[in-house]
Amino acid sequence: MDEQQRPQDTGAVPGSIPGTNRRRFLGLAVGAAAGLSACGPGALGSGASADLRGNAVDGTGTASPSPSASPSAQAENARPGNADWGVSNAGPQRAVEGFADRVSVFPGDQFGLHVSTTAPGFTVSAYRMGWYGGARARLVWKSARIAGQKQPAATVDPKTRMVRTGWARTTTVDTTGWPEGSYLLRLDADGGAGQRFVPVTVRSRTTAGKTVIVNAVATWQAYNEWGGYNLYNGPSGGLPTRSLQVTFDRPYQYDDGAGLFLTYEAPLIALAERLGLPLAYVTGVELAAEPDLLRGATAVISLGHDEYWSPEQRQHVTAARDAGTNVAILGANCCFRRVRYDPSELGPGRVVVCYKTAYKDDPGYQAGKPATTDFRSPPGADPESSLLGVIYDGYPVDAPYVVTNPGHWLFAGTGVQKGDSFPHLVGVEYDRVDTGFPTPRPIEILAHSPVVCEGRHSYSDAAYYTAPSGAGVFGSGTMRWVEALDAQGPGGGGDHGMDAKAGDLTQKVTENLLRAFATGPAAHTHPATDNVAAVYGKA
Repeated sequence: MDEQQRPQDTGAVPGSIPGTNRRRFLGLAVGAAAGLSACGPGALGSGASADLRGNAVDGTGTASPSPSASPSAQAENARPGNADWGVSNAGPQRAVEGFADRVSVFPGDQFGLHVSTTAPGFTVSAYRMGWYGGARARLVWKSARIAGQKQPAATVDPKTRMVRTGWARTTTVDTTGWPEGSYLLRLDADGGAGQRFVPVTVRSRTTAGKTVIVNAVATWQAYNEWGGYNLYNGPSGGLPTRSLQVTFDRPYQYDDGAGLFLTYEAPLIALAERLGLPLAYVTGVELAAEPDLLRGATAVISLGHDEYWSPEQRQHVTAARDAGTNVAILGANCCFRRVRYDPSELGPGRVVVCYKTAYKDDPGYQAGKPATTDFRSPPGADPESSLLGVIYDGYPVDAPYVVTNPGHWLFAGTGVQKGDSFPHLVGVEYDRVDTGFPTPRPIEILAHSPVVCEGRHSYSDAAYYTAPSGAGVFGSGTMRWVEALDAQGPGGGGDHGMDAKAGDLTQKVTENLLRAFATGPAAHTHPATDNVAAVYGKA
């Protein structure tokens, strides 16, 4: 079977920070290579603990300052946040919803909002997502009341099954004075009729000397079923009626309108901003379009679910690695689907094209462009492991994360021992080291976690390798890594059963990673020592 829709957990997150009531994903859609099944290969010690919940982070009850702290980042996150930033009343499905006509803008740029509402009016509140003492967001701007209108029903292109809104621009937003960062614009309909988010990135003008956070907007859009279609499903609930391309010119379907951002990206952003590191913000669309965007960056961070890349994005990230930029993959199933960005009526790069196994029907492929299918599949097969070190191995799994190499520098301050396990941290998709695919060496396996995927026994691997340029590359091996940063309490509920021990582990390892990667090519201080033969019994 090529693909199927993954089950979803739509419950609230018990004990979550205000505003984090959101759809939690047990998984989203199978990412198997063509012709393979869904599962086919294709207790902490007393050391420091980085805690997103405001607890002690160095064992003394006070936060440790970052040696690479950015004064501007510290000043921004020292501002008071707004605990009431979330969507607390979504209202009926079409009460209010909208989209921005740019996925990203520079500070001071303008963009259009296209909004449809059944209410006579609404307001827009722009929240910058960050740390803010644990509040996670700061209100940067709020509009006056705007007259509302119900926009026309969407249409579906008969050839590609792409949903089109054709909505008129409702208002123009000026970002003068907005700091760089990831934003959620909350639409509030009159009289409490409903609320929805519209995500937008206020991108950085330079990445030199910074850790680059990449909002995975193509993947958000691939899974967006607003209007009844996405790159996995159509009205039939499966492959035959799926879209072959999708557009940013529509709202995001999920309960709050934030796409996949709150689940797979916001927890990492909160941690990185709490550390005060020099950060830059971009999306995958700019990484594809601008070859020099990562010039001088210290690190580039792929977050929890970053499946859809263009060949250009991969080329530019690979070039950055080869120039000494560190790369962190804090998820699984990364860089799996090869896409193309085409223009929409509203501008360039606003259509994500991915025909997958039907790539021969793609007019772009017929005109000589790369096939929009999986990177590891022909034509032009180029398995993602040559960049990531790890490779996607299957879905669905739910398994403990098992420490293999406790002396590794990334585990410093955790107190873990060999064989320590953290329930439910591996899932729902996972990666592994598989030398049957191109694998950079030397590569170190940090955690080697047994999994059973539809009856097939395999492993999820967290791994770290160093490139000849000096760059370090880390892959977490599990899609739940970023989600786990918020795990707390005894487990259960909306965090897939992950508990505070998993939260403390992932926070500390991620802090060690971000601090080291922010100082320059990691191999200069942390060269990898290959242990594949010791772990797998073969080189």
